[in-house]
Parts: sequence; structure tokens; C-alpha cells
Amino acid sequence: MTPLLKQLRLSGILDSLEARNREAIDRKLAFTEFLSLLIHDEVARRDQKKLALRMRRANFRNQKTLDGFDFNRLPGLNRAAVHDLATCRFIDEQVAVLIAGPCGTGKSHLAQALGHAAARQGYDVLFITQTQLMASLRAAQAMGTYERRLQYLSKVSLLIIDDFGLKPLRPPEDEDFHDLIAERYERTATILTSNLHFDEWGAAFASNKMIGAATLDRLRHGAYKIVLDGESYRSLPPAAEKSKPPAAKPQRAARNE
Repeated sequence: MTPLLKQLRLSGILDSLEARNREAIDRKLAFTEFLSLLIHDEVARRDQKKLALRMRRANFRNQKTLDGFDFNRLPGLNRAAVHDLATCRFIDEQVAVLIAGPCGTGKSHLAQALGHAAARQGYDVLFITQTQLMASLRAAQAMGTYERRLQYLSKVSLLIIDDFGLKPLRPPEDEDFHDLIAERYERTATILTSNLHFDEWGAAFASNKMIGAATLDRLRHGAYKIVLDGESYRSLPPAAEKSKPPAAKPQRAARNE
């Protein structure tokens, strides 16, 4: 049986075959019911394998989900709006989600959590910082694979660009970034996070304000905007705690000579 299952690419059935056979005997299941259980197991196994592959390709930094997001630190954040975004309706709408806020307020966590939700719903996702994105395009240019790289970045269902505007986009980076956003406009969904306030995003395009305006116009069209306004979770402990003297080391008992 094993060679035949492998030939049909159904060898995963072997993982649950014995357990399902015992279950079928104990419950006196009909053959069709037994077969249905095996088929459902195989479908679940394949779905899990596809999810694991999407997660690897997504390049997430860590396993950040909405369950681990501390909404209590951000009382002004609309939880209902965030959970609505987690349905991934915005991906079908082919619009952007723009997340702004000071350092350490959870922008990357929230972006990755939405990415995780998308991957679980069958969407291909890529998480990448602005710096990594531009470096990958420069490398592709040097190797003669720029067009192929741009097409991949243009077509991925959800592209998450972290730390937008952390470094200014200078020629030819500003043109590359514009071309990517233009290709994705009204075709796919994009999430951007930034430490800059929305009104300051134009400053990311240091040398060409016209390209910046055209790029941001496409990003803002129909976009969902989220502002995370709160204290950084990376805040240092109070000075009083930091200045506590170290505990005295226990003295060794004197030895009799």
C-alpha cells in the first residue's frame, strides 16, 4: 500500500491510517465514512503544509499575532477597526493600510499580526523593511534580475513595508519605490509602517517631491489609516530602579591558620 500511496502523492495518509482504522472499528463506521476521515486528514495536512510554506516565505521577524498585541497600552486605538482589518477585506479591496506612530508603540507587531491573519486565509505575504526592500532591488539590478524581482514584489498579495521613511529615499531609490507602488496600485494590497506622522511622509522623498507626491497619492487613495499614540513598550525602567546599588557580596568566613 505504501508504494501506491507514494505514487499517488498520498503518503501523508499513513500518519493517521492506523488511528483512523481503530476508530472505524470501534465506531463501526461504514467504509465511505472511514475513507472520508482519511481524506479530511489529508486535506488538513496539505493545508497546514501550505500555511507553513507561506509563513516561511513571508519573512516575518517573529510570531506576532493580534492575540499578543497589548491594546491596553493604546486606549485611543479603535480595536473594532483593527479586528475588521484582520478579516483581510482590505486585500480584496486592493488598498493600503498605513500605520503611523512613535517608536516602540507596536507598529511592526500590528503589521505582522495582520500579515499572519492574511497568511492563514491563504494569501501570499512578504514582510520587509524599506532598507531591505531597496537593497534587494539594488542587488537585483546588479545581477540583471531587476525586472523579475520587481514583478514578484508587484504581484505578492500583501506586501508589508516596515519603517517607511526611516531613511530618505534618494535617486534612484525614489523612482524604484514609485514604480513598485504604481505597479501595485489598485491591483494588490500594501501595508506601510512609519515613525513619521502622515503629514511628514513626503519628507521620505528627499530629492524629488514630485515623485513623492505621485507615490503617496496612490498609497493614500482608499487607504485605511491607523495611528498608534502611546508610550514605547521599550521604555527604560525608572531611574530610581536603575540607580540601586548592587547587592553586597557575602564575605567568606575567615579560616583558622
